Amino acid sequence: MKKHSLLFIGCFALGTLAGPALAQSKGDLEIDKPWARATPPGAAVGGGYLVIRNKGAAGDRLVGVASPVSARVEIHEMAMDKDVMRMREVKGVDVPARKSVELKPGGFHLMLIELKAPLKPGDKVPLTLRFEKAGEVKTELAVGAMTASGPAMKH
Repeated sequence: MKKHSLLFIGCFALGTLAGPALAQSKGDLEIDKPWARATPPGAAVGGGYLVIRNKGAAGDRLVGVASPVSARVEIHEMAMDKDVMRMREVKGVDVPARKSVELKPGGFHLMLIELKAPLKPGDKVPLTLRFEKAGEVKTELAVGAMTASGPAMKH
């Protein structure tokens, strides 16, 4: 086998291992592209991002999140207040029927507060999402680099 073939196979394997966690479903809800950025040593908080797809005829609402890697997880929203970007905790996020909601940097997102250890690239962070109607949905955030702007993509 030629060197460039081995290099391609190695890159493919690494991309697959470092790729995003698989989508998780429960009833009409699907959780896709769950990811987080690595945090520096000693950081007390980290951010979590994902897409919630509702394939059903009725809306639902994300009302809580928990993870064993932090003391608590809050749902936050970034919004412009005049010329100032502000972040605030919200009690939940509506997921309308047959729509998707993306929790992403600069919008709704998850805050992992009082981290027990830094989030490192390659880590998988277990999350339990709690919805008003669907109940609990378990997923994992795939941790990428501190500079990541989205989930690691498979190559």
